[in-house]
Amino acid sequence: MGASSMVVLIIAGLAFSVIAILISGLVTKGTKNKQKAEPYECGIPTTGKTWVQLNVGYYLFALIFLIFDVELIFIYPWAVVAKSVGWVALIEIIIFFFILFMGFLYAHKKGALKWK
Repeated sequence: MGASSMVVLIIAGLAFSVIAILISGLVTKGTKNKQKAEPYECGIPTTGKTWVQLNVGYYLFALIFLIFDVELIFIYPWAVVAKSVGWVALIEIIIFFFILFMGFLYAHKKGALKWK
């Protein structure tokens, strides 16, 4: 598996994407009317502005959750091989947790964990 495999993989991914978009364009019926151009709001007609800004805190909270959720994905393989690797694995996971903890402290300092 070298660079040629990666090139083939990228070309295959792009080809499948383009083919899927072309097929969906051929199969679907393209009707355009005013009602279909409106934003979807569970069948209820919109009143007032449809563009509402949300608090950025929700976005930051979701990103922090995602970071700590992905962390668990990396801890499982480490736990499987930790005993066979020995002290090196322990030092690596301590460094990993330290970096995550610094990110947590930064998020806490910026107020990303406070609900306003």
